[in-house]
Amino acid sequence: MRHLQGRARRAGAALAAVLTWVGLLAGCTAGGSGPLGLGAPIGKPPAPEDVIRVTPGDGSKAVRPDQRLRIKLPGGRLEKVAVVKSQDAQDSPVPGHISADGLTWRPDDDRLALAAKYTVDVVALDSQGRRSARHTTFTTYVPDKRFIGYVTPENRATVGTGMIVSLSFSTDVTDRAAVERAVHVTARPPVEIRPHWFGRHRLDFRPEHYWKPGTEVTVGLRLRDVEAAKGIYGLQSKTFSFTVGRSQVSLVDVEKHTMQVRRDGRLLATVPITAGAPEHPTYNGKMVVMEMLEETRMNGQTVGFGGEYDIPDVPHAMRLTDSGTFLHGNYWSPDAPGSANVSHGCVGLRDVKGGGSDTPAGWFFDRSLIGDVVEVVHSKDKTVAPDNGLSGWNMGWQEWKAGGAVK
Repeated sequence: MRHLQGRARRAGAALAAVLTWVGLLAGCTAGGSGPLGLGAPIGKPPAPEDVIRVTPGDGSKAVRPDQRLRIKLPGGRLEKVAVVKSQDAQDSPVPGHISADGLTWRPDDDRLALAAKYTVDVVALDSQGRRSARHTTFTTYVPDKRFIGYVTPENRATVGTGMIVSLSFSTDVTDRAAVERAVHVTARPPVEIRPHWFGRHRLDFRPEHYWKPGTEVTVGLRLRDVEAAKGIYGLQSKTFSFTVGRSQVSLVDVEKHTMQVRRDGRLLATVPITAGAPEHPTYNGKMVVMEMLEETRMNGQTVGFGGEYDIPDVPHAMRLTDSGTFLHGNYWSPDAPGSANVSHGCVGLRDVKGGGSDTPAGWFFDRSLIGDVVEVVHSKDKTVAPDNGLSGWNMGWQEWKAGGAVK
């Protein structure tokens, strides 16, 4: 009997030892590793918010975009951080990094998105090796006012070598540097491309010289949540591209009533033209084809000439300036091209009513691209302003570069 009692006492002691070891393992799993990995020190674990401090605070609303997202520990180390941004019904992870000492986490991009919900999940060890986890959320400011940029040229277009990338904004831009930094224009093969501001609504980009044929140009708009003016934030985040086609530069000589059309430096043809009459001379300088219309109405009242003309069916019309300069077909003055300047400032080529494909105007229209250059010389008028259409090639390179907001 004593033998059986001794065996029972030894079994009970062994069971107690096993239970104690299981308890230590359970303590290790729940609270981290203590000395020799045998569990956390005895004591009530701190609250997760005391161990893991998240800014902005849990449940914060209307957080401004310049407020910083930070995760900090008073001691110990971060084990895992997962931050998710929910915006426009889409979830995306927020990349970031833990500091070398393991005490802080910060996002790679410090600026918070607007109209978004952020979800933060953190696992960390405190200074005594006890593990804690914390889950927080906050939402950011939803702006009342947004702005967009209207871009020239169109996505996937093939354009002439004189094309200038032009952005027109829907609001006055007071922080031009912030907006400029959010627009990236690159080219392949690479070439230096610089911005120039015309007032508070327009930002243009161009290289020093005309683009080389075959160049691929990419425009990245990262305007979303950029504050252009107080309380007015950007809406767009998109990328588009265009291709530069062959080179075509046409030289209009007002005195000689001719236009020389050169393709890749080679003379294709010399075409008779009529330009602005002495009382309405044509601008001098380099202009770029902005728009091509098979047929359009031209009314003098729209450009400040009163009722002097109203032609409902002008054929083969190519816009050269915002102020109304066109290169177009002319069927109402058939004897003027090549001999006299009779227009109100436009450049006219011989054509027929309805537009003919075998006329000088039809021939030129069929061989033109938006972005082609038309240069006018020997006119009695001034040089066209750089911001009148895509006429920035009339500005010297140093002056052009000086017009950027980011120095």
